[in-house]
Amino acid sequence: MLESVLKSSKEDLKEVFDKVEEIEEFNSKKVLDAFIENNICESDLNGTTGYGYNDTGRDKIEGVYASIFKTEAALVRSQFISGTHAISTCFFALLRPGDTLLSISGKPYDTLDSVIGFNDNPSSLKSYNVKYRQIDLIDSDFNYEEIKKVLKEDKIKMIAIQRSKGYSTRDSISIDKIERVVKTIREVDKEVIIMVDNCYCELVSTKEPNEVGVDISVGSLIKNLGGAIASNGGYIVGKQKLIDLCAERLNVPGQGAEVGPSINENRNILKGVFFAPMIVAGALKTSIYTSYVLEKLGYNVSPKYNEERVDIVQNIIFDDEDKLIKYVRGIQSNSKIDSNALIEPSDMPGYVDKIIMASGSFTQGSSIELSCDGPLRSPYIAYQQGGISYKYGKIIVTRAIESIMEGK
Repeated sequence: MLESVLKSSKEDLKEVFDKVEEIEEFNSKKVLDAFIENNICESDLNGTTGYGYNDTGRDKIEGVYASIFKTEAALVRSQFISGTHAISTCFFALLRPGDTLLSISGKPYDTLDSVIGFNDNPSSLKSYNVKYRQIDLIDSDFNYEEIKKVLKEDKIKMIAIQRSKGYSTRDSISIDKIERVVKTIREVDKEVIIMVDNCYCELVSTKEPNEVGVDISVGSLIKNLGGAIASNGGYIVGKQKLIDLCAERLNVPGQGAEVGPSINENRNILKGVFFAPMIVAGALKTSIYTSYVLEKLGYNVSPKYNEERVDIVQNIIFDDEDKLIKYVRGIQSNSKIDSNALIEPSDMPGYVDKIIMASGSFTQGSSIELSCDGPLRSPYIAYQQGGISYKYGKIIVTRAIESIMEGK
């Protein structure tokens, strides 16, 4: 059966892949124009050391990001350890004791538990008397009436939206839904800060959140915009006054964005964002192929291969712990790095459940490179993302599928 599914995939996926390539071309033009607009020169590829004063390459990178996202300013730094670190920096920069943070996309990703204070971490927002409220989604869309109600009854300082699904079964959130909820929020409160966790979603569509009224967006450079080249880092883009506060939180009050050496990362960050439209397209095609083949083989997948894509994440709902482990192991054993590793479910910092994770990547933890992971909890979902190229992704995924069919 697998052989016939693989044979039909090329023709059946052509129309879907054509749409991916249209978006890739649109975003390639946007990125190229951002390089031209900011006059990127060969000298900008060099880095600084020490304090990082007068790092023109670093400053121009931030201009490129501001152009891509159509924002007043950007903070793009290798000093960000992860997307979670960038989000945490944003929270602590913009919230003060007594303020309220409202999540309107349900509970945030597991790694933010200690940041917000769900587990009473002594360094959390909760420990600084920052209050937290939450509104869950309804059928993968915002609860618009409840949002208006809460905004009328309580003074909210910041609204947080997580676009990607994290370790949940909901759909990821489209730009159209972001635009609608921003309009709803502004009908009640024109001052509340609207922040979007944009991880996994960059360049998947032709618009980014700030283009539809979001104040500040946050992400990681070892996901989409790093283009599998940037070796670490993160970004925050948005209004100048908010970016200034974030820079002072990341670095030092009074110095902010003026300091922070790029070391040798300017070249990698610029190359990464330049290649990002192509790399993201490859990751999307890999996810679409995975969805198509597994759906045809009778597995429950989300999104379906021909549904709108909001991020690079593909859910495979196994409803079976053993199949989840075998599939993730199949991805690892066919990866270019550490293919000989027999991965085991284990405890990981920031997560409640044991996690099984395949990440045979050049950059540790990179999820724009093909990776797959999932918590060992029902319904035993594999969260697959990334793929440096569709051809590599197709080979690896096909072999992983063969491993679960053969019971390896």
